[in-house]
Amino acid sequence: EDPKTFIPSPGKIDFFYQPGGAGIRIDTAAYSGWEVPPQYDSLVAKVIVQAAKRDEAIRHMLLALDEFMIEGIKTTIPFHKKVLRDKRFLEGDFDTHFCDSMNSRDYIRPG
Repeated sequence: EDPKTFIPSPGKIDFFYQPGGAGIRIDTAAYSGWEVPPQYDSLVAKVIVQAAKRDEAIRHMLLALDEFMIEGIKTTIPFHKKVLRDKRFLEGDFDTHFCDSMNSRDYIRPG
């Protein structure tokens, strides 16, 4: 998805590298060279982390997202990293309007 508009971002994935390791799981069928069709489900990959505590899980997720590399299409990885670093999110102070309050159009670069 485009991180500014959250609409699908079809196109060719030029490079795809997924993180791994203890407590990290990636569910995907994507790969380098895959042509993402315009009618696809916008969930190209799902990252799942496991940890004993929330703050540990957040750290694991940030590490996984820092290592995840997808080139050729736009992704929401930068948006998710911004959320995971946001003070309100870290303190558990968020609601259904949280994403709108992030003002995502002003800070996200294609990634």
